[in-house]
Amino acid sequence: MADTMRGVYTNLTSIRRNVFREVAKLLYTLKDHPEWTDAEIDDAFDELPYKILPGDVATYRESVFLERAIIGERIRLAMGLPLQGAEKPQRISEGMAVNEGTGLTYYAPPLINVIRFACNACEDNVYRVSSACQGCLAHPCREICPKGAITFKNKKAFIDHEKCIGCGRCAQVCPYHAVHHHIRPCAEACGMNAISSDEHGRAKIDYERCVSCGQCLINCPFGAIADKSQIGQVIYSILCGDEVIAAVAPAFVGQFGGKGNVGKLREAFKLLGFAGVEEVAIGADLCAVEEADDFLEEVVFGDLPFMGTSCCPAWSSMAKMEFPEQSDCISMALTPMVLTARMIRSQHPHAKIVFVGPCSAKKLEAMRKSIRSEVDFVLTFEEMAGMMDAKEIDYLKLEDDNKSDFEIASEDGRNFAVAGGVANAVVNVIKSRDPEFEVSVHNAEGLNECRQMLKEAAKGEWPKYLLEGMACPGGCIAGAGTMQPINKSKAAVKVYASRSPHKNAMDNAFRTLIKSLERAEDGRPVRKEDDKQEG
Repeated sequence: MADTMRGVYTNLTSIRRNVFREVAKLLYTLKDHPEWTDAEIDDAFDELPYKILPGDVATYRESVFLERAIIGERIRLAMGLPLQGAEKPQRISEGMAVNEGTGLTYYAPPLINVIRFACNACEDNVYRVSSACQGCLAHPCREICPKGAITFKNKKAFIDHEKCIGCGRCAQVCPYHAVHHHIRPCAEACGMNAISSDEHGRAKIDYERCVSCGQCLINCPFGAIADKSQIGQVIYSILCGDEVIAAVAPAFVGQFGGKGNVGKLREAFKLLGFAGVEEVAIGADLCAVEEADDFLEEVVFGDLPFMGTSCCPAWSSMAKMEFPEQSDCISMALTPMVLTARMIRSQHPHAKIVFVGPCSAKKLEAMRKSIRSEVDFVLTFEEMAGMMDAKEIDYLKLEDDNKSDFEIASEDGRNFAVAGGVANAVVNVIKSRDPEFEVSVHNAEGLNECRQMLKEAAKGEWPKYLLEGMACPGGCIAGAGTMQPINKSKAAVKVYASRSPHKNAMDNAFRTLIKSLERAEDGRPVRKEDDKQEG
């Protein structure tokens, strides 16, 4: 299912961004009030729902108290804290320890959460007859139903859901398209079939299957699903005087306005307190080189029947979970996020490194113990926009420093953000070595397409192919943490990428670092671990 709400500024968009803004604003305020006690901090957080939703008249739901309770839960998630529920009274900041000198807790699973009392308990996998039914003479819906679940009342078709098995044949034969298949939006968006209903009909996530792609949270029209953020942890590190460096994903172009205004971006991050900014497209170049080496070694000159790309953690998690016999066919190359972080760490060993990107699944990837040593925190573009709003930073009005630091990454590395870009970058690396060598590629967007691609590959339908999988339809530009329409983002990334003085990853001046960045102390290559979260 495509994200139909992306790029449309809705009430939910406003609520999400207001929560991020107010949480960030309060945390930045703490620097000016070191004398505040824990009780005063608790009071300040308890007041946030009233700032975000003032007045005594409900705006979106039947009760302003319900609206504020939901906002309170979103505030907790924005702080990386667990949901509270409605069973007992608690302070919004319960569990947060700012004044104890230990910083804010790194969030614990689950990453994606259902705010139960915000869920509309939408019908799921139910067929209903609409008013478009004409009660026609043929009655094809009744005749084709294998369970006799359809009768006619007042000259209209009626479905007995005690008998209905949900086969959908009635919907297929109705000449008026009067039979509608109702699926809860979050479940339809989930490519892992990880969402079902609890005893009250509310959405329930099976965390054994969830790969944290985040498509459910951006497709829930009631805003009942949200992921945990690390805004608090990042701001706390900045306020403590840590050297905090941002690694910005290639999909950043146009997310904050403008068309790849990198100088403005650096200035904005400086005003937020970051010590530096690096482009993750550099790591994308390194990843492309490593995946090209893997493909040649393991597929062309080896025994693997095909190779899948590695950079999307949600896709690779699905592949390893559902196709264990083909798990060795997923590239073992480290992702651009990790390679960029290792490059930064080699130059700034004591820095806090923050990946800023479009993706919820990157938060899950960064929780792996092996990655935590490289990537300290992960923020989405939307969360970063909330921090900018908190500091009243108007991105487009900032001065462009006109530095060329970001001109290191290649055009292909920057195009990793767009579906098909990863495979194209790998192919171009191979062709730069041997222009006559032909590489067969196939790509899939969305986990359902990715699953079908792997089913076909397992049957031998893609022999010696390079397969690119992207969990989000459109690629990283369609990640759950993006803010712009997908087509607009795609065009912006393409234009920005074309401005690079380097065509492909082999032109990246940092590509020689890849071997040193990927080897352990004993000299053995560091292979990419399972993308499932470690305990």
